[in-house]
Amino acid sequence: MSYAIVDAGGRQFWIESGKFYDFNYIPSQPGDILILNRVLLMSDDNGIKIGNPCLELNKVKIKILKHIKGRKVIIFKMKPKKNIRLKQGHRSKLTRVLIQDIL
Repeated sequence: MSYAIVDAGGRQFWIESGKFYDFNYIPSQPGDILILNRVLLMSDDNGIKIGNPCLELNKVKIKILKHIKGRKVIIFKMKPKKNIRLKQGHRSKLTRVLIQDIL
């Protein structure tokens, strides 16, 4: 089983080849193929390689599937005894990517 831990969009993801994940919004078109070069940890049949902070030779090849919106987050502010209530919602923009290969 081969896996890697990558840094993408300010977050760290444990990824495996052939699966899809939701990253923070990446401004590219669906169908584009990108290379992630910030690989923090790599595991394969030979063992585990840990970067300091990143592995220079290893890269991850991803394909952008589509852009989606995340779950709605409700923000509710209330001031007691003042009859002030404020309800606001927010949905983050996400990008669904397919991990094609861990190089």
